[in-house]
Amino acid sequence: MIDQPTIDRILDAAQIVDVVSEFVTLRKRGVNFVGLCPFHDDKTPSFYVSPSKGLCKCFACGKGGNVVHFVMEHEQMTYPEALRWLAKKYNIEIKERELTDEEKQVQNVRESLFVVNDFARNYFQDILYNHADGKSIAMSYFRQRGIRDDIVKKFQLGYSTTSRDALAQEALRKGYKREFLIKTGLCYEKEDGSLRDRFWGRVIFPWFNISGKVLGFGGRVLDSRTKGVNQKYVNSPESEIFSKRKELYGIYQAKAAMVKADCVYMVEGYTDVIAMHQCGLENVVANSGTALSEQQIRLLHRFTSNITLLYDGDEAGIKASIRGIDMLLAEGMNIKVLLLPDGDDPDSFSRKHNAAEFRQYIEEHEENFIRFKTNLLLKDAQKDPIKRAGLISDMARSIGLIPNDVIRYACVKECASILNVNEQIILNEIKKHLLQRDDNYLEQIRKEKEAVPPVEMAPPPPEMMADVPPPPFPPEEAAEIYQSYIPEEGREKYTFYAKEQLLVKTLIRYGEKVMCYVETEENKETPLTVIEYISTDLKQDELQFHNPLHRKILTEAEAHLHDPNFTAERYFLAHPDPEISKLAADMISERYQLSKSNQQAITKDEERLHELVPHQLIDFKFAILDEDMRCTLQALNRPEIAANPEKCLEIMAHYKELGELQKMMAKRAGDRVVLK
Repeated sequence: MIDQPTIDRILDAAQIVDVVSEFVTLRKRGVNFVGLCPFHDDKTPSFYVSPSKGLCKCFACGKGGNVVHFVMEHEQMTYPEALRWLAKKYNIEIKERELTDEEKQVQNVRESLFVVNDFARNYFQDILYNHADGKSIAMSYFRQRGIRDDIVKKFQLGYSTTSRDALAQEALRKGYKREFLIKTGLCYEKEDGSLRDRFWGRVIFPWFNISGKVLGFGGRVLDSRTKGVNQKYVNSPESEIFSKRKELYGIYQAKAAMVKADCVYMVEGYTDVIAMHQCGLENVVANSGTALSEQQIRLLHRFTSNITLLYDGDEAGIKASIRGIDMLLAEGMNIKVLLLPDGDDPDSFSRKHNAAEFRQYIEEHEENFIRFKTNLLLKDAQKDPIKRAGLISDMARSIGLIPNDVIRYACVKECASILNVNEQIILNEIKKHLLQRDDNYLEQIRKEKEAVPPVEMAPPPPEMMADVPPPPFPPEEAAEIYQSYIPEEGREKYTFYAKEQLLVKTLIRYGEKVMCYVETEENKETPLTVIEYISTDLKQDELQFHNPLHRKILTEAEAHLHDPNFTAERYFLAHPDPEISKLAADMISERYQLSKSNQQAITKDEERLHELVPHQLIDFKFAILDEDMRCTLQALNRPEIAANPEKCLEIMAHYKELGELQKMMAKRAGDRVVLK
């Protein structure tokens, strides 16, 4: 883990205009810079960069943040990867915690495997471009397949000669260790102990991770040798750095296009990806013959939520589409399916059409998963009532996997319309599947608990606890769970949530600022900061923020308020949790606007904190109480609660407490005296 002082040094050194200018042409406009947004098809400059704040933001698509967030979004890196990228650019030494001997060993092995793969990639390319066989055989093969030279370079394709140990001999001659040649799968050991190249006599397709490191290789025998060959393609075996079911071919070349288009095309093979790139469609990846896995779907979900499954129109292509749909739904992906004309695959189809024609075909023929799967299953069901009932159950099971309630209901309506059945029938089937899934999950948890015997541990002796400091807050104040009947999902639609966001925004922007003075028992005036005021006021009414991330921000703000040179804005912008730092950047990046009526600057919030913060708190508390009371009443209508008298009494008592608290707050709000 990168330590906080190192993160601070990186943020101090990284100039956002300098970094953004590597990817976006910027022009100075007043105190800021402006350019075309790199995250969507921007026609007029809407991407603003503020050197004074160290922030960027597109006022069309909303993407932006600090310099780390920009690198994360543009290069599709994780938070630590983006920090390392910036550290390398500004020659800053990364300081991390000391690794254990075991961790160092694992890290050294991984790095060694990447180094050997990098050598092999360069070796295969050198053979392709400089060896007689590479130029006469492999390059001729690529050109016969219609693959341009620039695309060959883009995907770093290569060739391995028919000599069965040429790579092994060259690697050993250059000092690469035998064990790593075997671990990467580039070579394997024969019974006599000699090494044999895995990819001899094949054209080579390297696999890259999202940061461009070589994970492994795929090799294809040439057309003249495919007859009678059991394996047309050979891939690197599983290793510490490569697992085919976790990776996607083409992800490195496609990542920027996926983000910009907010969509990805999923195809089957290497040449499908390459041909579509050559056609002008770059947001495409391949699972290369493996069944779609959760790891692959989550990798894609980092870039986009929209996926079009693009498969051959034959029976195998149809079955491949069906297999992946339910897994994609469960991960929250929006799915469309396109089956190409029978006899065509993406490779052959793209060679017959240009990018505009291909896009037009996709737009005209792709179907959402509901229409595709329903129509497909209807062909088998025909007029058979038993098969039709099974079809309804199958569709309900798929729709029930969708995590978003609104999208799920829209799919129910469309499915009911296509099948010409009542929506309630499908909803009942979904409920049945959900209950069965919950029962299966609970049964699994029960079995896991029974399989692991409880471990009884004696309390530590008092002398071991003598030097342990007490927790910074009482457990009830640091509680992570807000006791409320407001559902956790979909909170953004509630009125109180907007009020909560306003309070957090004020806390991040002005948390350490003094907003008023209070008199102590010794008749002395003590300054009260925004952080202290918000925290004290919420605790007084036993309320908390609903969002766990917001609660964490308030807790940390209290804990660090009195640190030397603490400012909430700086602290949360440089926070090691990327969710918190991104939230802080979004809340700070809004521009001040001028009043259109008189063109005078609107009074800055900082100048009226003494009236702004109490007003925001009152609005938030009344809004959350109203919503909590409404959701508490709704909870009483649930069948499982109505059948439980004790639970009913508990909820009614909670509702009464909320009502009393609302009356008390209303009285206090009317009597409030704002101290200036």
